[in-house]
Order: sequence, then C-alpha cells, then structure tokens
Amino acid sequence: MFNGVRKRTPYRVVICHTSLLAQRMPGPEPHVFSKIAESLVADLRGVSEEVPRKQRLRATKPLATVVEELAQKYQIGRAAPEDAIRDNWVAIVGPANASYSHPARLEKDGKVLIVLAAHAVVRNELFHHRDQIAERIRALPGCGGVGRIHLLAG
Repeated sequence: MFNGVRKRTPYRVVICHTSLLAQRMPGPEPHVFSKIAESLVADLRGVSEEVPRKQRLRATKPLATVVEELAQKYQIGRAAPEDAIRDNWVAIVGPANASYSHPARLEKDGKVLIVLAAHAVVRNELFHHRDQIAERIRALPGCGGVGRIHLLAG
C-alpha cells in the first residue's frame, strides 16, 4: 500500500501479522516548544492550558509500600475475624442451623455480621437467638467488635 510519497519521520513502522508497531528510531529528539508558544497555540485552537484533574500525576510510591497497604486493607495472608467465625460457625449456632446458614462478611468496620440463611425457619431461629450468637462471636479471638447480626435470605 505504498502510494509513492515518502515522508521523513523519526519513526519506523514494522508490519506484524497482528498490528502495526511504531518504534522510535535513533536520532534527534523532537523540538520542545516554550511555554509561551504552547500557550499561543492553545489559545489559537481554543484549548484550555490547564491539565485536567484526571491527568495530573501523583507522587510515586514504592511498589512494596503499595502492596503492603493493599495486603493490610484486604487482610491478605493474615488471620481475619471472618475466618475465625467461619471456622467456629458450627459450634456457635449448632450443626442443624449451620447447615442452612453461612456467615458472609463483616460490615461497618467489623461491627455488623451479615449472615445468609437458606431457610426461613433457620432465619427465624437465628433471629430469636441473635444476642446469644453475638456473645459467642465476641468471645472468639479478634471478634470483640462484633455488635450485632444482620440476617439475610440466601
């Protein structure tokens, strides 16, 4: 698809079976315009000179710091209160109720336990004993902040 006209550009186009790849050729760097020239061109084109908020760069953080923050936030590789509750669920609510219910997650900074109950009778039974269940959960290590239980059908 060569039309007979060649332009001299600092890029070399490599044709692959999937796409065109532009590779930077060694040579002189492109000219950098002054701030005044950029301002004049932006004014001529009617484009704002301000960098949009989404394009502003934030300070870079080391990768180890970011990974550690995420591991703490999502309790990766650490014992979470939800794990202790799931491991002891049969002892907390009994085997009959445990087979039809599941502790799903802790919400509101670990103060509310969301429990999914698959059967209406089990949900009603857990609802009537929710204070005793909450006491048993607070006795578990790391679960002292659980204040109440919220039951959902599921």
